[in-house]
Amino acid sequence: MPGMLILLAALPFWAALRRRPGAQAAMRGVNAAVVGLLAASLYNPVWTSAVLRPADAALALVLFLLLLVAKLPPLAVVGLGALGGMGLIFI
Repeated sequence: MPGMLILLAALPFWAALRRRPGAQAAMRGVNAAVVGLLAASLYNPVWTSAVLRPADAALALVLFLLLLVAKLPPLAVVGLGALGGMGLIFI
């Protein structure tokens, strides 16, 4: 809720603000910081607790490629990941 209120308060000034070079540079910096935070949150605790063997890493890579290259719907990739994870239990 507070984030939405800040967004609504800043919206009228956004058109003028986004034309300023300093604001554009700040937004690029914030964008890069958010990407770094997302990558860090993926690595620890998700990657370190879920990928324990090379087979787990291979499954994660295949699923990523299915999203990126084959453009499968995310729900289908999640389902395939669940099936693949259950299959890895028996390996």
